[in-house]
Amino acid sequence: MASSSSPPRNSEGNANKERNRTFDAKTRTMCWEKADVVPGRHPERWRKDAAGNVLCKRFWNCTGCLCYEYDHIIPFSKGGKSTVENCQILQARVNRLKSDKDGLEKTELASFSCDVKFTDRELDVIEMAVYGDVIRPELQCRCRTVAEMLGQYKLKSPMTPACELPYKEA
Repeated sequence: MASSSSPPRNSEGNANKERNRTFDAKTRTMCWEKADVVPGRHPERWRKDAAGNVLCKRFWNCTGCLCYEYDHIIPFSKGGKSTVENCQILQARVNRLKSDKDGLEKTELASFSCDVKFTDRELDVIEMAVYGDVIRPELQCRCRTVAEMLGQYKLKSPMTPACELPYKEA
């Protein structure tokens, strides 16, 4: 008499097992690229989610207000596939509160958003901390080296100037 250590699965359980629940790297890249660009920000670094929240590419799979996750528009539990067409980036908090709901309007998604909204200056400081420089159409700058901060080194050739962040008040 043969015994099994796991309970038998129904056909739906087997179908879900065969489907990939996660988005692969190529799909995630294409999903990021189809999200709305943040005006005045570098599109490889910043995007807007389906609720209109500003997100930083480096903050994937964390829980802060600039963090995001890849979401199944039609939930996986309701037959949604892990394809580019069914993928969107969502602020992590929005994704968690959306859960397995589908057909939500932008205003409903936005109601799940973090209350914190960042100014351009704050986003510049965050970008400087995360990437080491700021790339915007009207502002291109980089972190100062330790030698520059100590006055031991002065630039001899023209290059991207060091930022003066946080900004000096006018």
